[in-house]
Amino acid sequence: MSLRVFILAGEPSGDRLGGALMAGLRELRPDVTFEGIGGPLMAEQGLTSRFDMSELSVMGLAEVLPKYRHLKRRIRETADAVIESRPDVMITIDSPDFSLRVAALVKEACNVRTVHYVAPSVWAWRPKRAQKMAKVIDHVLALLPFEPPYMEAAGMECDFVGHPVVAEPQASAAEIAAFRAAYDLEDAPFVLALPGSRRSEVSRLAPVFGAALRQFQQTHAEYRIVVPAAAPVADLVRAELSEWSDTALVIDPNTLEPEVAKAHKRAAFAEAELALAASGTVSLELAAARTPMVIAYKFQWLTWQIMRRMALIDTVTLVNLVSDTRVVPERLGPDCTPDKIARALKKVKADPTAQAAAMATTMDRLGEGGEAPGLRAARAVLARLPHS
Repeated sequence: MSLRVFILAGEPSGDRLGGALMAGLRELRPDVTFEGIGGPLMAEQGLTSRFDMSELSVMGLAEVLPKYRHLKRRIRETADAVIESRPDVMITIDSPDFSLRVAALVKEACNVRTVHYVAPSVWAWRPKRAQKMAKVIDHVLALLPFEPPYMEAAGMECDFVGHPVVAEPQASAAEIAAFRAAYDLEDAPFVLALPGSRRSEVSRLAPVFGAALRQFQQTHAEYRIVVPAAAPVADLVRAELSEWSDTALVIDPNTLEPEVAKAHKRAAFAEAELALAASGTVSLELAAARTPMVIAYKFQWLTWQIMRRMALIDTVTLVNLVSDTRVVPERLGPDCTPDKIARALKKVKADPTAQAAAMATTMDRLGEGGEAPGLRAARAVLARLPHS
């Protein structure tokens, strides 16, 4: 009998995970068939999406409310499709507001096995989410090595399968040379500025980053500033850049062929001497490129007040968490000021090797050099399936 998988993702990061997992399943079980919801990378692996994944890529209360009824219909429609088809396994990828609601409806009606890819960060805040999730999820695929005990304690099976960042290619010498030539950088040293991938982030962080980098350049005038912009915010980044520095430049993926844009981003990460980045998984991309960093993030006042009271950890940077160090400086909330960020950048510049061991440890613990995470995830799914 063929293996029937219902798989769903709600945003581009989930589409990447889903595409890699589907490729792994196809390699291990050539008889696998897929149904569900996904994006272009999952389509390449044989999925015909039931509807456009972008309908689910909604974040924030103000954005969700106008679409609530439509999203609720999509949740019901998706659950009904699973209940009707009775696959061997349903795999939901991140997007918990959608995924776990679908899983709850499915479990009410039948006992389809449920797997969720990307553990909730219960180690950081709201630990009771794991117990709630355990009511509808049988098996979790975790990206971080310290997550399985949290999931298992709540009653779910859990496997650490590695983080997809370890499978991303690093820049070649030819890509680096082409990048420097394309932007007339010659041998100039430069700082990466990464103010986020959402418009709200860029609006809050770009002015602060710009002021901090101007202060940094006062004592390090030889340094250029390079901003590899995310496609959805490239126009906003370009507008902000005019306020930053005469020597700053933006890598706008909307003006480049997709493969060229990826190569330029890889080269920028590889060649930067240090980086100033918004909090998020970008710290792992920088660690993979072995680029020392400062992490900064400015929250809305109320969000910061809630977070600092509910947080269970003393650092938000994944490099610090995975390596069990605190070597990457953070400037968060009220500390996200130009003066404090500039001082942190100068300190990292003065000792660029201080983060090297932590970055190497992080990549090792995330699975660098081992089997690709998508294939590991596929093995974990199959290993725990009855009669697989």
